[in-house]
Amino acid sequence: MKRRDFVGLTGLAAGALWLPAVPGFGGSLVDPARLLEPGLDVAVKKRLADVALNTAKSAGATYADVRIGRYLNQSVFTREKQVQNIASGESFGAGVRVLANGTWGFAATNTVTEAGIAKAAQLAVQIAKANSKVQKEPVQLAPQKGQGVVSWKTPILVNAFEVPVKDKVDLLLAANAAALDNGASFVNSVLFQVNEQKYFASTDGSYIDQDIHRIWPNFSVTAIDRATGKFRSRDALSSPMGLGYEYLQPKAADKIAGPAGTGLIGYKNSFDMLADAALAAKQAKEKLTAKSVTAGKYDLVLDPNHLGLTIHESVGHPTELDRVLGYEANYAGTSFATLEWRAKNQPYGSKLVNIVADKLQPGSLGAVGYDDEGVPTKEWNIIDQGKLVDYQKIRDQAHIVNQKQSDGCCYADSWSTVQFQRMPNISLKPGTNKLSVDEMISKVDKGIYIAGRGSFSIDQQRYNSQFGGQVFYAIDKGKISGMLEDVAYQTNTLEFWNSCSAICDESDYRMFGSFFDGKGQPSQVSAVSHGSATTRFNNVNVINTARKI
Repeated sequence: MKRRDFVGLTGLAAGALWLPAVPGFGGSLVDPARLLEPGLDVAVKKRLADVALNTAKSAGATYADVRIGRYLNQSVFTREKQVQNIASGESFGAGVRVLANGTWGFAATNTVTEAGIAKAAQLAVQIAKANSKVQKEPVQLAPQKGQGVVSWKTPILVNAFEVPVKDKVDLLLAANAAALDNGASFVNSVLFQVNEQKYFASTDGSYIDQDIHRIWPNFSVTAIDRATGKFRSRDALSSPMGLGYEYLQPKAADKIAGPAGTGLIGYKNSFDMLADAALAAKQAKEKLTAKSVTAGKYDLVLDPNHLGLTIHESVGHPTELDRVLGYEANYAGTSFATLEWRAKNQPYGSKLVNIVADKLQPGSLGAVGYDDEGVPTKEWNIIDQGKLVDYQKIRDQAHIVNQKQSDGCCYADSWSTVQFQRMPNISLKPGTNKLSVDEMISKVDKGIYIAGRGSFSIDQQRYNSQFGGQVFYAIDKGKISGMLEDVAYQTNTLEFWNSCSAICDESDYRMFGSFFDGKGQPSQVSAVSHGSATTRFNNVNVINTARKI
């Protein structure tokens, strides 16, 4: 976009171009054209990687790996008829991790030269040897066969960074206009784009080059009753995805009709931002006069865009092995699903509940070919017919649960940060019998249909929780009877998953995700998806969030 066009669209000073980037989007602000420049040639990366590995071994490391990373991001922010900010960022450097004297050491540098990387490798070994003086037990690293020279790319159709910034601005402003034309008082929209160019090498014999893309369109619409000052909002029902700009080029085949009487549309691998913005405005207005829910027990029918967050908090986090072992207690809490609890063989959920972990699912945020330890990614069972059967683990954790290999879920959010166990995609398998959303609702006598992610709260053991949503519809005697407001459900993880009574089939399966899932000290972010079909939970406690105590 030309500077003159930008100023004309926004009416803002040129300094707006240099507003801080979004948290989690590190790196120096650069001209958007910089994002299209090629990175280092793969042969140069291999030569630099060999310098790091050889230097580390010469200094006394028994194992070493190096990650050379170029991280690109762009975020476009708009409000009503104006652009608020456009920020393009780039971060480039290398991180070296080693084992020496049975202890981890790590160092990073943005001087990506042979001398710079050699210095980082030497420092990593020095840190490992210093750490070994207080290490109580040596690290036990699960064996991993070297992968040789390989590569992996997100199978995108349109590179979002190649799309002109003006086209992205036009799309966001068109979505804003669709909301305003349908009764919105205020609307803001944003488009996040990420490209990770990661090169991994290890003394196991792996040289892995990966090119990873992610995208997330989002908006928030607000409607105001000027007479009373009351206002209500509705956010986008989009999902962040591991796709290119094709996600914003809607296809009819990707649309899934929501329940009769709601006007809702679900989306698989593309998103109609204009249609959802228009519907969001109408629903925000409708929420102004919607009936406030009566607290009590209800059967809940939860759409995938809502259920994904509940899966994330009540299954994803409590089955991270480092959290189970107490390693995250200081920052993020622990888990009720301890090794001792699992040994009792108690049901985590009903027999309908089958939850898998994976970093393979096409279009998902977690989809990569190899993790940041060079382990090929895979799918494995977390909950099988309601029983907890496994955790998420990496190379130095496998022996703790008597396993001999990593699950391939080790990740760092930057070349400058050390890799550690992160959540893969955690998804609920769809039902095996054909079942539509309307058929599911037809069997509900007294219930609530919930769509979209809302506020939530969950305790440090990921047990007691409360979840809201974006829109709520009453279900009376098998039919949608009108919109509700002030809805949240309270439950504990085991009660909730054991109340699962029906799951729609594969045709309704969709993904939700988190672009900025935080964990660790110092904190890192990662991106992860959660797939499911619309699911029913019986006799769940619903509260009225507007009630004064």
